[in-house]
Amino acid sequence: MTDRQARDVPLDAHLHTHLSPDSQVRVDTFAAQAVGLGIPEIAITDHVDFEPGAPAYRYVSFADRERSVREAAERWAERGVAIRFGAEITWDSRWAEDIRDHLRHHAYDFTIGSVHVYRGSPYEAASVGGWVAGRSLPEVMEPYFSEVEQAIRSGLFDAIGHLDVVKRYLAPHVTAADLAGAPELYEPLLAALVDGGTALEINTSGLRQEAKEIYPPAHIVGRFRELGGERITIGSDAHRADTFAWALDDGYRVAAAAGFEALAFRRGAGPVVVPMATAPNALAGRSL
Repeated sequence: MTDRQARDVPLDAHLHTHLSPDSQVRVDTFAAQAVGLGIPEIAITDHVDFEPGAPAYRYVSFADRERSVREAAERWAERGVAIRFGAEITWDSRWAEDIRDHLRHHAYDFTIGSVHVYRGSPYEAASVGGWVAGRSLPEVMEPYFSEVEQAIRSGLFDAIGHLDVVKRYLAPHVTAADLAGAPELYEPLLAALVDGGTALEINTSGLRQEAKEIYPPAHIVGRFRELGGERITIGSDAHRADTFAWALDDGYRVAAAAGFEALAFRRGAGPVVVPMATAPNALAGRSL
């Protein structure tokens, strides 16, 4: 097994802890790993859902999440790790006003807006085969990409998470190669990101999932840059301790190859720029 945890990169901007329904990792665990790996800043971005019955619907209150993260931030500041209080908010256009109201009344350091595949989605395991059958690739992708574009155009989020994570659920019916052959499907999303100034997340979790590819892949990150995209962020989307900072070096390489020199981030008060400069061993892995 290869250890893919990156070293000496400046930021992992997408992490889930026991404050999410699908993780049992404590904030302190990630903080300790950050110290050991030379990563000076992390964002805790636990799930927040607004559809009743969704996994993170009223899972943990805002006050409890904030207290847990802020207290950890105080504990680890002297150890050289800055811990930011964020959220990954599931975008669903049916709940747009609830999301807007929540963000109006609750202050986060950093927010990610993501479209997820939950119960009732045509992309869930029980439905996806039938959904794909007889449909063209644009027809297959339209419901997901339409929601993603609405999330972008809402202007509510600092970054849009795992832009094409739906390919995780479409495999093997639709492959990464299929999507690579239709880059035009991404164009409305990239144009919306450029128009609104929302950051594109480079999410490395796809490399350890069925897609076996970053969300979104390198050629889409490059196209975003060509269209005038200026804001990116990078996160491992870790839900377990052994996937903290996992393959972040790949994400940083993709960003650098596209011509980016810094990350777009927020630490509460306003946007900041985080230089992507890394130490020489940042791109190295080791075998276990």
